[in-house]
Amino acid sequence: MKEICVAVSNLTKSFKEVQAVKGVSFEVSRGEVFGLVGPDGAGKTTTMRILAAILAPDSGEAHILGLNSTKDREKIHDIIAYMSQRFGLYQDLTVEENMEFYADLYGVKRSELKASMDKLLEWSSLAQFRKRPAGKLSGGMKQKLGLACALIHTPELLLLDEPTNGVDPVSRKEFWNLLYKLVDEGLTIIMTTAYLDEAERCHRLAFMDKGKITARGTPQEIVGLIPGGVLKFNSDNPFEESNKIAESTEAVSTVFGSQVHVMGNITEEKIQRSINRQAEITRSKGSVEDAFVYLSETNHG
Repeated sequence: MKEICVAVSNLTKSFKEVQAVKGVSFEVSRGEVFGLVGPDGAGKTTTMRILAAILAPDSGEAHILGLNSTKDREKIHDIIAYMSQRFGLYQDLTVEENMEFYADLYGVKRSELKASMDKLLEWSSLAQFRKRPAGKLSGGMKQKLGLACALIHTPELLLLDEPTNGVDPVSRKEFWNLLYKLVDEGLTIIMTTAYLDEAERCHRLAFMDKGKITARGTPQEIVGLIPGGVLKFNSDNPFEESNKIAESTEAVSTVFGSQVHVMGNITEEKIQRSINRQAEITRSKGSVEDAFVYLSETNHG
């Protein structure tokens, strides 16, 4: 049985009239990549800030490597790294100087700093840019530098809040390769992401909507929550035909490019009656993105 790294139980958090987190519970094993997925305003970032011991919950508990996120905040800060959406790099400082700055913040011993920096610069392919100002780096390189700075004190848990938001696809792929290397070395990662293709790379997921977790499991288990799988067909008027299906049936219908995806125990015949034509319809298990749409629609309904 895998060792539990993070245990979250019935977390709640409100900001004035808004309850951002409503009874959230989950566990994360050591060496796991765990993804929190959901629309804007779902409560993902608030949950992450509680895990990072930045916010205290109104009720419930979060235990990080056996430490209580409210009572043991300083100890938790020593063993985790939190890379927020606004992780601060100093644009006028060089790559090396940014890393030295964060090493000082984390209290890294000077005797250990050079070896740690050299390892992280080599690992992130930033060694040749160590004297370059951070402001002169590409978006993808800035993300890698932010990650290297977060890891300078060798944490046991890495919290990433939409780390690849706004980064090009090639840089996102490189970033994920780095994350897998970290996991191979024993690091545990919890991340939020707006990219559902990235969610499929996580070992396990939790879907959040309106402050609650609506589903959790492996990507395969999440996809399996779509009853009957996904029916797909190409259309010259995908939005119009998707709306017709949604209006005339209880199925969830959405558009991906020129293709319509229909979910929720519906037959091919009923789809064809709704759009009033004989479409060539195929059935598949679907994807995490399909499951996200289905779960979002059915939980709103």
